[in-house]
Amino acid sequence: MAEYRGGARSAAVGAALVLLLGATCAPVAEAAATAPKGPTESGYVVSRVVDGDTVHVERDGVDLTVRLVGVNAPESVKPNAPVECFGPQASDFAKAQLTGRAVRLEFDPSQGRTDQYGRTLAYLWVERPGTTPTLFNRTAVRQGYAFERQYGPTPPAWKAELRAAQKAAQKHRAGLWRACR
Repeated sequence: MAEYRGGARSAAVGAALVLLLGATCAPVAEAAATAPKGPTESGYVVSRVVDGDTVHVERDGVDLTVRLVGVNAPESVKPNAPVECFGPQASDFAKAQLTGRAVRLEFDPSQGRTDQYGRTLAYLWVERPGTTPTLFNRTAVRQGYAFERQYGPTPPAWKAELRAAQKAAQKHRAGLWRACR
């Protein structure tokens, strides 16, 4: 991906880009409702968004760092790494969609419960009263704020759906597919 360089001017250009893309690129329609494929745990609330693919959730006073399974978002806060194209926008999207929201964690037995950094690996289902929960991992990919990514030799359970969401985002030049490619 292209590199996003910091600074006041770059921040202003980035903000203008978000406004421009929001005005010129309608969101890609979501796929039909689905249900989790693996074991789930509910009762979590997103307490903090680290970036486009990592969040903190809380339940009963316990904080978990969750790395989203099957996706990768452009870097925006990785130590000793440049901010990548669309990284700040991906982070802002996740903050707007997730901060303070009730979520259900879905675990993928093929991926394990934690990664090499001790983060919990999960899909995030956003729960809103009166609506069907939505799979944030797929939403982020479909809207062009992340892309499908397989880590390790075993494909994640939602790989096909995430790949289809990415193809739709690419076709519609949504988000990073318009700004960075």
